[in-house]
Amino acid sequence: MSEKLNQDRDIPFFSEGPYSVIKVPSDLPNNVFILPLSHILIFPGMMFPVLVQKKEYIETVGQAFSQNQYIGLLAKKDKNIKNPLADDLYNIGVVAKIHKIINLPDGGMSMVVQSFRRMKVERFIKTTPHFIARVAYLEDVVHDDEETGALFRNVQRHLKNIISLNKEISEEINIIIANMANPATLSDFVASHFRMSMEERQKLLETLSVKERLKKINILLTKEINILKLGNKIQDEINKKIQKQQKDFFLREELKAIKKELGEVKDEKTIEKERFEKELKNLPQHAHTAVKDEMKRLELIIPESPEYNVIRTHLDWVFKLPWKKSSEDNLNLTHAEKILNRDHYGLEKIKARIIEYLAVKKLNPKKQGSILCFVGPPGVGKTSLGKSIAESLGRKFYRFSLGGMRDEAEINGHRRTYIGAMPGKIIQGIKTVETNNPVFMLDEIDKVGADFRGDPASALLEVLDPEQNNAYLDHYIDIPFDLSNVTFICTANILDTIPQALMDRMEVLELSGYIPEEKVQIAKKHLFPKQLKEHGLKTQQLKIGPKTFNTIITRYTQEAGVRNLNRELATVCRKVATTIAKGKKDYTIEITEKKLEKFLGAPRVFDEVVDRTQLPGVSVGLAWTRYGGEILFIESTQMKGSKSLETTGQLGEVMDESTKIALNYVRSHSKKFGLGDLILKDSDIHIHFPAGATPKDGPSAGIAIATSLISMFKNQPMKPRVAMTGELTLTGKVLPIGGVKEKIVAAKRSGIKIIILPHKNKKDLNEVPNHVKKGLHFHFVDNYEQVYRKVF
Repeated sequence: MSEKLNQDRDIPFFSEGPYSVIKVPSDLPNNVFILPLSHILIFPGMMFPVLVQKKEYIETVGQAFSQNQYIGLLAKKDKNIKNPLADDLYNIGVVAKIHKIINLPDGGMSMVVQSFRRMKVERFIKTTPHFIARVAYLEDVVHDDEETGALFRNVQRHLKNIISLNKEISEEINIIIANMANPATLSDFVASHFRMSMEERQKLLETLSVKERLKKINILLTKEINILKLGNKIQDEINKKIQKQQKDFFLREELKAIKKELGEVKDEKTIEKERFEKELKNLPQHAHTAVKDEMKRLELIIPESPEYNVIRTHLDWVFKLPWKKSSEDNLNLTHAEKILNRDHYGLEKIKARIIEYLAVKKLNPKKQGSILCFVGPPGVGKTSLGKSIAESLGRKFYRFSLGGMRDEAEINGHRRTYIGAMPGKIIQGIKTVETNNPVFMLDEIDKVGADFRGDPASALLEVLDPEQNNAYLDHYIDIPFDLSNVTFICTANILDTIPQALMDRMEVLELSGYIPEEKVQIAKKHLFPKQLKEHGLKTQQLKIGPKTFNTIITRYTQEAGVRNLNRELATVCRKVATTIAKGKKDYTIEITEKKLEKFLGAPRVFDEVVDRTQLPGVSVGLAWTRYGGEILFIESTQMKGSKSLETTGQLGEVMDESTKIALNYVRSHSKKFGLGDLILKDSDIHIHFPAGATPKDGPSAGIAIATSLISMFKNQPMKPRVAMTGELTLTGKVLPIGGVKEKIVAAKRSGIKIIILPHKNKKDLNEVPNHVKKGLHFHFVDNYEQVYRKVF
């Protein structure tokens, strides 16, 4: 920065720097040193301090002062240029005399200059190390006519208006203006003090016609007057509002004081005390003592104290809790069955357990009910089951998600010593539903986290324990609250991540995925009518048959639940609604299988079981995931190499071990399976589990891996539509596995016809509904030789 000037003063229009009518010397030099200016522009007739910081410019000022004290001041065209050339400077500026130089402690320099006349650079004599230019002095063009006189008087009148509107401008400015009889001097005075951009100042400096300068200044002053008037108007309105508010406040305070003296009004503390005393009757006896102690503390504190608001907020929470208010239970079992069947298709075991719960509640209302935990893949109706239970009981329903929760205080509340403290989610939910016996759904309990703020899962131990929650203590409320009447229902996708202590407090009810036949009924009876209503469509405007529903399920979705199915139906409804909204009010359509591609695009799911098992080295296993059962393709191949085994497909340690066990079993029993020399001694074997982005683990794919290897060695594909699951040992034993129900549902959904299971899992078939088993053939095996005979 070459120089600085505090041109932006607190006074928004004028600065009060020195200004006087200066006599122009007659001996102004033709050759002058030039000082570039970045942030200021000086007009003739000014006395101004200029701060110089750049070393080269300090030397320029010193040279000019030592010669004749005259220096030319030119503004830069771009103030951001640090090292300007001659072309970077305007060619019109002012010549000034240096009156005083002060060296500053930081190495800079301050000089006081007195400007005299406009000058124009004819040519630069030198540009290094200093700018020296040949200059010509410019004369003002004065028109001594009526228009110039009128413009001059207008400027004077505008200035007086501005001074009257802006109280921050001192009377000294008014006196200076009144003594200026020269239009040229007045125009330069206003231009030098008026707030405007550097470009606008330069244009005024280059305007030699006094009349033109006065015209431009008239326009600028008129705008400034309008801005000042608008600002004053806004300020007056604000002042009136403030004065009225202050007046109203003082009058109310006086009125309060008068009424208080007459005994006609009570102060805030008295009103609060009476309100709290009235509400005491709604509290149980054990809460009276604690609340009365808080009320006594409240009486001793002035309302302006921060602690007063803390105590009052706490008491408000205590009094708003439904200590004695309960919903009346509707224990009509027929009514409950009707609601459950209305809202959910299938799930017979779950519905039966809910009816049992209600039956026990009807016979023994005081018995503590079990904490139910619905476990299953997404989209199978876990959350909606909770809503149906609440409706069948005639209770309020409250749900909150535990997914991602890591702060124990979100369950048990914050202690009142913290700023912004509040109760935990349990007490907040009780206050929201306004009854002490709602149905409380704790969603995603398997996704609770833990960090330095505590473990929410541990906090839930007291909440979900019927032996303890009759005196649940929230850290904020700090008074025992009875949660024994609350019906808690939890949901989860998997059980592995739930702590064992928490699992012991819950009764787990597993919800498997749906098979296509069940999804067709769900779509027909629940999802499709709901989508028609949501999209404003009538039943006769859009029709979808069972076969079309089945095509949507098998060709456009691949899931255990029905969420994607619901989205696809919504897509169809949106397209039909768009057609009708465009003006075709009488439009009706029945969506057939052939018309589906027009609404949903090309099919996204294909039946791969037959195609993929036609090749040697491919077998079909059954896997369990947190989202339900899935079929698992296993591919094997061999090539010449160094007798190594490679596995791919994101396998866990257990599954990796299963591949080694299967390979070694096949090699050690090769003659039994007619392999002989088909197993190359010097060969590499590669076993791949497709869907490589999905992690896989567990021992249940053992027999499927062995089948894939034998199929590859024999170069013979296995029977089509056969799937298997079971753990294989080195001796060929087939051990039982878990997730049988989910795996069978997945097999049915994928078009499998024959399922091979460990013999010890035969009992698990009792858990599988008959309509799921229909059309499936089950073979139970104890050793792998039995598997071999079934698939080859």
